[in-house]
Amino acid sequence: MADLLQRVAANRDVEAFRMLFQTYAPRVKSYMMRQGADPNTAEELAQETLLTVWRKAGLYSGDKGSATTWIFTIARNLRIDRLRREVAWQPLPDDIEEEASADPAPDEIVSEHERRDRVQAVLADLPADQAEVVTLAYVEGLSHSEIAARLGLPLGTVKSRMRLAYQKIRGELEVLK
Repeated sequence: MADLLQRVAANRDVEAFRMLFQTYAPRVKSYMMRQGADPNTAEELAQETLLTVWRKAGLYSGDKGSATTWIFTIARNLRIDRLRREVAWQPLPDDIEEEASADPAPDEIVSEHERRDRVQAVLADLPADQAEVVTLAYVEGLSHSEIAARLGLPLGTVKSRMRLAYQKIRGELEVLK
């Protein structure tokens, strides 16, 4: 998605923007509706968000966060601006205690899905013998010696495969930090 934003920023690439719009407009609309907006307002805010993305794509910096986070931040800020214009400010009474929602934010959910997809892709690219030991260790929770016993391999071989897999995984997932 960051590449699409860069294409929009550099060349005003309509096709890249179309892909961004198709990906994020429904998500932003859904987010707005979960935040209490009616469907028409949610649609307007989604379109306004993506219009802002078109206009300000040059301001996006991958160093500060993912494209998804940047887009949802724009959406959140537009929603807040809309609420400030529509509703007169009223201070809360002192005796009300607010509890934070236990639900993760929509942008966090999307980021988690992106991370999970990236990890799955990296694991799929590992050689079968390395993927097998990583799966046994992290999915089934087996120790190195248990993996060696199950596969009928020397313990050193299991540890070597695990180390090689870690090196490949670490190199590929460095961008997620």
